[in-house]
Amino acid sequence: MKVIAFITDYQAVDRIIEHLKLRFVAEKPPPSGVFEWVALMAAEAGAEFF
Repeated sequence: MKVIAFITDYQAVDRIIEHLKLRFVAEKPPPSGVFEWVALMAAEAGAEFF
């Protein structure tokens, strides 16, 4: 899977979320280490080894 586009228009994002009837309510925030892990995985995926 790869990202092919980003939607940067907030109004468009809000309309899509409303149309899909989605709700983004987290029961609790993710552990702080999750963000570091995601950043490390993204960095490793972009690295080229010779």
